[in-house]
Amino acid sequence: MEERILKFIAALRAGGVRVSLAESADAFKAVEHLGVKQREAFRLALQATLVKDYTSLPIFAELFPIFFSAGETPQMLNAAEDLTPEEADMFAEALRQFNERLRHMLERLLNGDPLDSDELEQFGRMVGLNQIDDLRYREWMSKRLQKALQFRQVREALAELAETLAELGMDPQRVEQLAKRMQSNQQGLEQQLRQYAGQRIAENMSNRPPEDPIEGLMNRPFNSLSDEDLERLHKEVQRLANALRTRVALRQKHAKSGQLDAKATIRANLKHGSVPIEIRHRARHLQPKLVVICDVSTSMRSCSELMLSLLYAIQDQIARTHAFAFIDHLEYISPDFSGRQIQDAVSQVLVRMPSGYYNTDLGFSLENFSSDHLSLVDGRTTFIIVGDGRNNYNNPRLEIFRQLARRSRRTVWLIPEPPAMWGSGDSDMLKYAPECDVILQAGTLAELTHAVDHLLLG
Repeated sequence: MEERILKFIAALRAGGVRVSLAESADAFKAVEHLGVKQREAFRLALQATLVKDYTSLPIFAELFPIFFSAGETPQMLNAAEDLTPEEADMFAEALRQFNERLRHMLERLLNGDPLDSDELEQFGRMVGLNQIDDLRYREWMSKRLQKALQFRQVREALAELAETLAELGMDPQRVEQLAKRMQSNQQGLEQQLRQYAGQRIAENMSNRPPEDPIEGLMNRPFNSLSDEDLERLHKEVQRLANALRTRVALRQKHAKSGQLDAKATIRANLKHGSVPIEIRHRARHLQPKLVVICDVSTSMRSCSELMLSLLYAIQDQIARTHAFAFIDHLEYISPDFSGRQIQDAVSQVLVRMPSGYYNTDLGFSLENFSSDHLSLVDGRTTFIIVGDGRNNYNNPRLEIFRQLARRSRRTVWLIPEPPAMWGSGDSDMLKYAPECDVILQAGTLAELTHAVDHLLLG
């Protein structure tokens, strides 16, 4: 049990929960005092000692049953036990229409056989589950496992099997009963695959090597950062900005020559009787003109705050930045950065647009932009959205976004959510995505820095 608790603590840390050595020791003392027989008391003891704030409760609630469940496989029914010899012959006859793999799966569903550990491991390797250490991908990996087991084809085969059994003369009630039991067993397999995906990902999380504190924060999802973590990352922004400047300078130094400069070439070759022996080129500039619209709602605040800090820390590498913020309406915030320190300017914006339970409305904010600031977007502009594409079921105003995308040189979307979550719930990201030239993942400061570096390529 001690080893299991240690793995649980390691997985919590990998999931973004800050657990100190002293808190780990407190957890072991509490478990030693209360024991593990009463599951609820055991859970509360670990929660009280390891979780410091409500933002860590979801990851604790998801990991606890994975590490400390009874590990029972879902209950499945053996429908073959009730078959008469005649019905068994009919079933065997009906199976002949399917290929070997589908026959094997249908027989498994008839007998109520769950997958054994070797089979789970085999299919896990097949879909790359061994490489995943983020629970956000649990459902996605579960779907991939189902696909590897051809669940869609199996459902279709079940319907065909029922039709064939009826044609062979099996009693309709028995056919319906048999089909329901096999469908129930398939649902049991789905549950088993979901459990295995969670267990495997949690195990991978617990085996993740410890990270350097700053590097760990750089790679921690924004939604798991505390105020203290954000403060530490703000101090990293200047270092990251200096590194970006260095990379841009090296690109300019090693870049190919720009366009031919005819006037400079003529002046340089007057001494040669205007014969163009020495060619001159215009300097190659890598300074883009940016229009940035940032979602500063509760779910996006950390990402947008650090994005704005990073952009204004490297303003000498950008021709011009027009920055906007929105929750349920749009505000022009570039003036807030005039004559102020970066962090003070960002704080000023966030005070004016405080976090809370707003109805995020990107569509209405795009309408605000189109009405009041459309002239800022032209053929030299890189148009950037920083947001998760979630609109609270409001009108996404795709026609306005499409117009802005066509007017701009490039349309770039920075999003913290992985592609597997696009289109889920109130997400309109799958509608916006086709209009974008580039979509960059920005769920951590490391990813955000990489995205800004990409923008500076011009």
